[in-house]
Amino acid sequence: MNAVTPSDDSLARLERLGATAQQLLDRCRARGASQAEVSCSEEHGLNVNVRMGAVETVEATRDRGIAVTVYFGQRKGSASTADLREESLDATVEQACAIARHTEDDIAAGLADPALMATDLREFDSWHPWAMDADRAIDLALACESAGREDARIENSDGASVGSGESLSVYANSHGFSGSERGTQHTIGCALIAGRGDEMQRDGWYSTALSADDLEAPAAIGRRAAERAASRLQPSSITTGEVPVLFASEIARSLVGHLLAAVSGGALYRKASFLVDSAGEQLFPDWFAIDELPFLHRGFRSAAYDSEGVATRESALVRAGVLERYVLGSYSARKLGLQTTANAGGVHNLQVAANAGDFDALLRGMGRGLLVTELMGQGVNAVTGDYSRGAAGFWIEDGVIAYPVEEITIAGNLRDMFRDIVAIGSDVDTRGSRHIGSLLVSRMTLAGS
Repeated sequence: MNAVTPSDDSLARLERLGATAQQLLDRCRARGASQAEVSCSEEHGLNVNVRMGAVETVEATRDRGIAVTVYFGQRKGSASTADLREESLDATVEQACAIARHTEDDIAAGLADPALMATDLREFDSWHPWAMDADRAIDLALACESAGREDARIENSDGASVGSGESLSVYANSHGFSGSERGTQHTIGCALIAGRGDEMQRDGWYSTALSADDLEAPAAIGRRAAERAASRLQPSSITTGEVPVLFASEIARSLVGHLLAAVSGGALYRKASFLVDSAGEQLFPDWFAIDELPFLHRGFRSAAYDSEGVATRESALVRAGVLERYVLGSYSARKLGLQTTANAGGVHNLQVAANAGDFDALLRGMGRGLLVTELMGQGVNAVTGDYSRGAAGFWIEDGVIAYPVEEITIAGNLRDMFRDIVAIGSDVDTRGSRHIGSLLVSRMTLAGS
């Protein structure tokens, strides 16, 4: 994308945020807090949207946030502000302290163990500002949409968009820890409509990266959006039955999301998960593995520390099909009588191991069944694991795509689905922090017409 680096004052801005964080910690101590933590952040970005060759919106954003949490023993109070004036900062600290003084003791409350604080505060090549003004962003969006609309099967457009954002953050606490992070993210996307009248079908494509140089070309994104929309024309419905289901790579990561939700500390200590007491249990086939890789070069969620300052580490979430651990911050770990896994604030880059070839090889191995390229609805019961969602995609016959399908429902239970995974492809979708190829489940219930 030929990104040009603008004049960069990010390090000076981080230094100012760090100084603000330390001032706030001093104020918390002066008011008698036994522990305190402060998060400061700045974000700004540019987003443009075009549709049918005309500009629809141009939006510039600039946000700032400061959050203060204090502990008086095991009583906790939090307050936040976006105002850096001295009187506002002072009022924020006072409000957090007042809340703490009026809450009940919580035996799990408090900062993470000081011995766990990160000391190797590296960067991971996450900072790539894009010197792009609104006119340039509009030109890119128009080029993207125009390339897609050149396809004769495209009759209309839901528009194209270009977005670019930068974020700076500082976290500091009364253990003496202070860490700073900076990151960028840029996106180009397009959604197009093929056909007309009752025969219309919509689909799209997007590219996102930390560096604009890693984005797909706008014209290529538009053409792929057009191809995806047109491929869905003249869909059929299919009869009810049990069939193999192949989740396309961009859809497969939603299954990883359901696993993460089920093994997160908050769900576990509330007993709101179908995977309570499942650590050490074989949930997947014996070849299946998921690793957390927080130190990836240009990883979307690379970090040297979590949101409590705890040092991150490479570790297995699933190994040989066995759930090795939960996903915990210090609070949920204490509630469960366990240790934090350095996941306060979420996981840091997951990689699901492949055991099969590329997408075409998966289709050939599947033979006959359903390829899911879109999911609809929120039909997942976190407590029981029951799974039922609307879907669209393609029917596979003799190892090749036969025709598009829609208005179907796929159903099962996540425990059974995890156990019945037979293949993960090498066609990894890297547009995010969960890297996984297309995922084949040996059988699911399919409800059609």
